[in-house]
Amino acid sequence: GLPSVLAGHSLGEYAALVASGVLTLAQAAPLVRFRAAAMQEAVPVGTGAMAAILGMDAQRVIAGCAEAQATFGLGSSEVVEAANFNDPAQTVISGSKAAVDKACEVLKANGAKRALPLPVSAPFHSSLMKPAAVRLKEKLANTVFAQAQIPVVNNIDVAVETDADRIRDALYRQAFGPVRWVECVQAFKARGIDTIVECGPGKVLAGMVKRIDPELTGLALYDPATLVDVKTSLA
Repeated sequence: GLPSVLAGHSLGEYAALVASGVLTLAQAAPLVRFRAAAMQEAVPVGTGAMAAILGMDAQRVIAGCAEAQATFGLGSSEVVEAANFNDPAQTVISGSKAAVDKACEVLKANGAKRALPLPVSAPFHSSLMKPAAVRLKEKLANTVFAQAQIPVVNNIDVAVETDADRIRDALYRQAFGPVRWVECVQAFKARGIDTIVECGPGKVLAGMVKRIDPELTGLALYDPATLVDVKTSLA
């Protein structure tokens, strides 16, 4: 049978919208390519950064980012924000390199177990992506969205939208706002879901499921062998 509900992490939200029938692959592929180029052009390589903060809850990470940013003074262009709420003890931060470095220092001093710089080319899901999002908004406005066959829980509001303009707006804001993944998984559970299948080249999200809620099962489907495993588990 079909999944009861879908979601995608960051760029994966476009894959979820294709799986739900809102977009075709022929529509989504140029959109994500445009999105990537616009994001790269918004912030020169080397001036932005992201880091995964491990072993600290999200509220303390948010507070640490504010503390780090305050050291640069009011009106500074240095920015650091919480970008991905991945699981209860892993939050990714994003922004200008100097501010992210400072936040890593502050957060480790405040008790984070680790602060791992991520090998990324731009500070995704931070306010520095706003110029890219404005360009993306125009592209989305010229894209025809169909009715979803399967509901999609979005990253930015943790909401299921059926109106095309509201889906466009969520994708626009998602480009410079946080991925609220913990809440997306909790929203699945609230809908009565007990098993979540990650489709794609890896098993990172499936691993997060148990850390978000031990009552949920996360399965990863990324090759013929795991397809058999998933089919067996769901039988």
